[in-house]
Amino acid sequence: MYKLSIYENQLERSINYMELFPVKAVDRAYYEERLQDFLPEKIFDVHTHVYLPDLSNENSGRTVTWPSLVANANPIEDLEETARLMFPGKSYVPLMFAMPSEGMDMTEANGYVSACATSTGYPTLLLTKPEMTGDEVETGILNGGFQGIKVYLSFAPAHIPTREISIFDFLPHEHLEVCDRYGLAVMLHIPRSKRLRDPLNIAQLLEIERKYKNLHLIVAHVGRAYTRQDVGDAFEMLRDTKNMVFDFSANTNSWVFEQLIKEVGSSRILFGSDLPITRMRMRRIERDGIYVNLIPRGLYGDVSDDPNMGELDPPESDKLSFFLYEEIEAMRQAAMKTSLGRSDIERMFWSNAISIFRVGQK
Repeated sequence: MYKLSIYENQLERSINYMELFPVKAVDRAYYEERLQDFLPEKIFDVHTHVYLPDLSNENSGRTVTWPSLVANANPIEDLEETARLMFPGKSYVPLMFAMPSEGMDMTEANGYVSACATSTGYPTLLLTKPEMTGDEVETGILNGGFQGIKVYLSFAPAHIPTREISIFDFLPHEHLEVCDRYGLAVMLHIPRSKRLRDPLNIAQLLEIERKYKNLHLIVAHVGRAYTRQDVGDAFEMLRDTKNMVFDFSANTNSWVFEQLIKEVGSSRILFGSDLPITRMRMRRIERDGIYVNLIPRGLYGDVSDDPNMGELDPPESDKLSFFLYEEIEAMRQAAMKTSLGRSDIERMFWSNAISIFRVGQK
């Protein structure tokens, strides 16, 4: 039997979370008018971070820094309260892992995630570094009750220039072998400035597909294809893969989602939120080939030096809702344009993930 968190009784709200973040009239209207009926009753979120303030406090300089503006901590209590606030009336299960940070205590961060799984029954992934041996990864997975691994490009060896990092620099074959042996999941945030259309990325994704037929490779954020320019011919190249799936976390590009649906199909797409990052109040646009997050002026401090950030003033800023709602709305639009049915939506938001991950009881 699956352990679910059901947020239907508003009286259950803890007084400790009255000020976690405001839910405004614009947010309630967005959810009720666009998303509530589109979403299935049960939601499986394959991409969430849980962490305490002292477990994740540095950025390696290899990735964008704006996500850190949203929340300096996301303990399990905050994640559950966020789900209750954002998905009223729905049942919600998250796949959890730590927040990657170069200066983090990996053992402590993974330990917290494992403890959260014990208390909730939610599935988890082990955050790994490439210098870990295969035996260390295997031991960490088995002892901590993890159902796979989460890898991150910022952990690649320091001497490799950011633009030259390859997948196997932070996801070594011995880690893949462990996951393949046990039929586990690998959550992969691909590297390189060309993102999904990068030829080396595509070649290495296909190599993983060819060599490791028993693992579940989850390509996060639709391969970081946040703009049309990020796609190239990637979907055509990856169309015939069998074990590779894509989560659409922290991505709001409806056109990209359309191409993904057309080439891959709903059976290999997973909903992910990237919480707490997608609590951000924003709307995303494309400008000069890159994505830009438009936010209320001053809400997240000084962002003037960040090319991926822009600011709006009232009354336009008053219309902004949550990043997560923008993501789901983009998928709703793509689903309409590709004529997906209710069964397709249910697969993307629940069944596809259930076929990969076990959900326990508290």
